[in-house]
Amino acid sequence: MVPGGWPPGEVGRAGVVMPRLETARTVCRLHTSADIEQVLQYRLRNRAHLQPWEPLHDESYYSRESVARGLAQAHAAVRLEQGYPFCIFSPDESEVWGTFTFANIVRGVFQACHLGYGLAIDRQGRGLMQEALESGLQWAFGELGLHRVMANYMPANVRSGALLNRLGFEREGYARNYLKIAGRWQDHVLTARVAPSADGSVDV
Repeated sequence: MVPGGWPPGEVGRAGVVMPRLETARTVCRLHTSADIEQVLQYRLRNRAHLQPWEPLHDESYYSRESVARGLAQAHAAVRLEQGYPFCIFSPDESEVWGTFTFANIVRGVFQACHLGYGLAIDRQGRGLMQEALESGLQWAFGELGLHRVMANYMPANVRSGALLNRLGFEREGYARNYLKIAGRWQDHVLTARVAPSADGSVDV
């Protein structure tokens, strides 16, 4: 994390500031209009790699106009506290390596969200996503004040399941035909991680 607190950024209606998270090898933050080309190149370079794990996208998704619309939607989501989307940048912030989002935030007695993520094909197997998510989860359980983060993956995505296990997510169920991915309804394994309490134990 950046020492000394969060730098100025998009502020949600709950008063939470969208942070800039610095890890040993990445910078994780909300993208801006200056990053449109980097985001587009990430989509184009990883089109075939990500297609089996994402909803179907039409050709317009791979355009600057689509990235710009997504940028506006991302900033709106932060302001409304509906979600906190991060791009994972290279250390010099010249290239997008991946993304992760704390989405579908519910407050009240639930205090929970869903986590989604993706990483460039040429950055696989280096521990980069784990590094970025460890920083993001620390923020989500700390500054964001969430109690539970849920992450679900398709059974065929063994790499994703192993990542969540390393991050401390526990399997909680199995949902048939849970999400429409790559054009058809897909089963998902349901996992979650609960916030640690002040003494390091799981908060109950």
